[in-house]
Amino acid sequence: MIGTLINTGAILTGATVGTLFGSRLSARLHETLGHVIGLITLFLGMKMAWDTKNAALLLVALLLGALVGEGLDLEGRLEAFGALLERRLGSKGGVGFGVAFITPTLLFCVGPMTLMGCIADGLRGDYSILLTKSILDGFSSVAFAAAMGGAVAASAGAVLVTQGGLTLAAGSLAAALTPAMSRELFATGGVILIGLGLRLLEVKRVRVANLLPALLWAPILVAGLARLGVSL
Repeated sequence: MIGTLINTGAILTGATVGTLFGSRLSARLHETLGHVIGLITLFLGMKMAWDTKNAALLLVALLLGALVGEGLDLEGRLEAFGALLERRLGSKGGVGFGVAFITPTLLFCVGPMTLMGCIADGLRGDYSILLTKSILDGFSSVAFAAAMGGAVAASAGAVLVTQGGLTLAAGSLAAALTPAMSRELFATGGVILIGLGLRLLEVKRVRVANLLPALLWAPILVAGLARLGVSL
């Protein structure tokens, strides 16, 4: 839960700074800081992916995950859901509380960095991904608060509940995963984080949400190989 608490504090701090001083920060600075986060995300992803003991298994898990994700159009559904909420909660006279709350909440709570960060924190006690996400969310909340007002701070509560729940759920699964299953799950997540890093750097708009089902396939494939007597 340490990562989630840090993340919540970063959003509250960013929202406060954005409300008070956000108009003084240049768009160029926000862009450069975003690129720094993108580079760190790439680094974390490559570090995690490098731990795999079977690149072919990683490839199959990602291909199967992509087939499921594209079939369900997870990314499209998330984007449509966000747009629907914004239309329904917005106000004609300016930015309403609903938009100021739900827009940053969707950004902070939905995505591969949230999921992988909570899994790492819950299974390993490693909150490095959530720490990186906290810095990104902190600067993002500055921008949101500067544009939408102090109501953005309310999204910190949603992050605390959502990420805290995911972390606790991941911790409860620790006993069910073998070391090999856990290792390949994190390696698969690392490749997804690489895709997110490329997206943050504006190199390629990888549909990372459509790759998330691969996180289920990786341990399933490891378990299947183990039943056939193939150890990793």
